[in-house]
Amino acid sequence: MTMRQATQKTVPEDRATLGREVVLVLALSLGASGVSALISFVGSLTASRPLSRQTAQLITDHTPGRPWLGLAWQLFSIATALVPVALVAHLMTRGGESLRGTLGFSLNRPTGDLLRGAAIAAVIGGSGLGLYLSAREIGLNLTVVPSDLDGVWWRIPVLIAAAAQNSVVEEVIILGYLVHRLDQRGWRPWQSTAASSLLRGSYHLYQGIGGFIGNVIMGVIFCWLYRRWGRVMPLVVAHALIDIVAFVGAVMLAGKVGWLPAR
Repeated sequence: MTMRQATQKTVPEDRATLGREVVLVLALSLGASGVSALISFVGSLTASRPLSRQTAQLITDHTPGRPWLGLAWQLFSIATALVPVALVAHLMTRGGESLRGTLGFSLNRPTGDLLRGAAIAAVIGGSGLGLYLSAREIGLNLTVVPSDLDGVWWRIPVLIAAAAQNSVVEEVIILGYLVHRLDQRGWRPWQSTAASSLLRGSYHLYQGIGGFIGNVIMGVIFCWLYRRWGRVMPLVVAHALIDIVAFVGAVMLAGKVGWLPAR
C-alpha cells in the first residue's frame, strides 16, 4: 500500500472519529441544552398565556430559607457545568492540542482581551437589551428573570460566578472547540459559522423567538471575530461582561425602573 493510499484510507476514519467526539461532547453539554430549550419553548407556545406573560427563570434557589445549603447547590451546579470544558481540554491534549495554544483560551494577554471584550460587550449588550425588550413587547419573548435569590448574602457573588461559568462553557465549546473541529472535518467557514450560531440560538429558545434570533446574530459576530483574532478569550470576556451586567443589573434595578420587566 502506498503512502497516498494509506492517507486516503485513514483520513475518513479520522474525520469520523472527530465527528463522534463532537456529538458526544455536545450531547453532554450545550447540545442537550438545545433540546431541553426546544421542549421548554414548545411548552411555552402551547400554554394558555401569551409568551410575554410567562417567565423564564435562570437561577433558582432550590432551598429557600436555608442559605448555606442553597449556596452549596449553586456552587455544585456551577462546578459540574464546567466539566464538559475539562473534557474538551482532555480530548484536545490527547491529540497534541490545547485550549491555550489552539483556541487561545489563556490569560497571557489580559489588557488586550479585556479591552476587546469590553468593547464587544458594550455594543452587543446594548443591542441585545433592545432586541429583548422589543421582542417581549410584540409577544415573541418571555420575561427573563435572572434569579429568585432574594435575601441571601451570596446572591451577587453567585450571579457573577454563574455569568463567568456561562461564558467559559459557551465560548470554549460552541465557539472555539466546535468551529475548530468542524474546520478539521473539512467544513467551509460559513458552514461551521452557521452550525455554531444556530446551536447557540437553540439553547436560548427557552427565552422565546427573540432570544433565539439575538443569540444567532451574536454567534455569527463572535465566529467572525474569533477567526479574525485567532483567540477565544476576548469573546469569553465579552460574554462574561454581558451576563454580569444583565444578571446583577436586573437584580439591582428590578422594580425601580419602568422599562425593565419584572416577574
